[in-house]
Amino acid sequence: MKDFDDIPALMADIGARAKVAAATLATASAERKHAALIGAAEAVWNSRDAIIAANALDLEYGREKGLSDAMMDRLMLDEARVQSIVDGLHAVAEQIDPVGELLQEWDMPSGIHIRRVRTPLGVIGVIYESRPNVTADAGALCLKSGNAVILRGGSESFHSSSAIHAALVDGVLKAGLPADSIQLVPTRDRAAVQEMLTMTDTIDVIVPRGGKGLVGLVQREARVPVFAHLEGIVHIYVDAAADPVKMLDVVLNAKTRRTGICGAAECLLIHRDVVETLGQGVLRALIDAGVEVRAGEGLSHIEGTVPASEQDFGCEFLDMIIAAKVVDDLDGAITHIRTFGSSHTDCILTEDDAAAAQFFAQLDSAILMRNASTQFADGGEFGMGAEIGIATGKMHARGPVGAAQLTSFKYLVEGNGSVRA
Repeated sequence: MKDFDDIPALMADIGARAKVAAATLATASAERKHAALIGAAEAVWNSRDAIIAANALDLEYGREKGLSDAMMDRLMLDEARVQSIVDGLHAVAEQIDPVGELLQEWDMPSGIHIRRVRTPLGVIGVIYESRPNVTADAGALCLKSGNAVILRGGSESFHSSSAIHAALVDGVLKAGLPADSIQLVPTRDRAAVQEMLTMTDTIDVIVPRGGKGLVGLVQREARVPVFAHLEGIVHIYVDAAADPVKMLDVVLNAKTRRTGICGAAECLLIHRDVVETLGQGVLRALIDAGVEVRAGEGLSHIEGTVPASEQDFGCEFLDMIIAAKVVDDLDGAITHIRTFGSSHTDCILTEDDAAAAQFFAQLDSAILMRNASTQFADGGEFGMGAEIGIATGKMHARGPVGAAQLTSFKYLVEGNGSVRA
């Protein structure tokens, strides 16, 4: 890995080149962007052996750093996961191109005609941690939406991200688009992150994707606008009117399918009236599946649980651990989620339409679900092809951030010699 003595100069150059590329991408045809993404997918697959070999270096680095099992799982690539990257590139390629989409149009009595259309944001900076697949997802979504992107992956995924980035650039070049459309910061030096956060002349928005520490740093220190992605402190509330079969299927999938993703369930709330029936059943099923259940008051008598501490509520475990608590009713569940949630994804399990309607109305998480696994909190599962993250803020993009969410809009006003009185 090359050392760079002058990080500010390096990042200024990257930013300037990204801005030039963004001007070309803003008017690139849908067909050319499609060709670039299909070519990138082909290049990723053709270089899968090199990508997996690069990933082995990252895994060794991660072990030396003492990464948790959950982080190592996020970092690991095998042929099946490379295939998923390829599938994601194809899925983004086949999405409708959002640039130029007519959002609204109307005529005014003055004689002017107004159209509101989608337009690229410009240059997007993406700062992410150990998941190398984000390199492909973010690169593809930014390209699809006509934006240039500066990618700064985590130090743990440096080699994997570099190999994936090379394949993306191969596709971009073969489609006749600028190589600088997708740039990867070529150093692990954290000073590069600090530079990105203040590059207001060349970066239009920053998207952080990672843990609480990274997102907090970006939110505190960025002068560039930020699409916030907070922790996935995901709750599932088992209502008194929950269906036993649906409840078991959903809770087990939400917790155990993949524990290291932001949509994994981290806290289970159980209505007091069903503690000895549905509650007993679901906690024992979780324990039998290998989950450590940290039980609060009212559940600690269930065999196999361990006592919960105050810190367990509001914690993103990203592991085979779940906190569990009894609540008196739906109002109690809503109060708990408002207190300890992260506005990411929360779910109610109930056959009571009124209860579901209240849950949806009184909570303001980016994603609210009923009788569905929280592992569906994913742009691909929402039909977006892929996502750059789950935004939990309330400005501009919210929820899964796909290609359309990486655009703004502009007004096109036409008259016929029209003048204002």
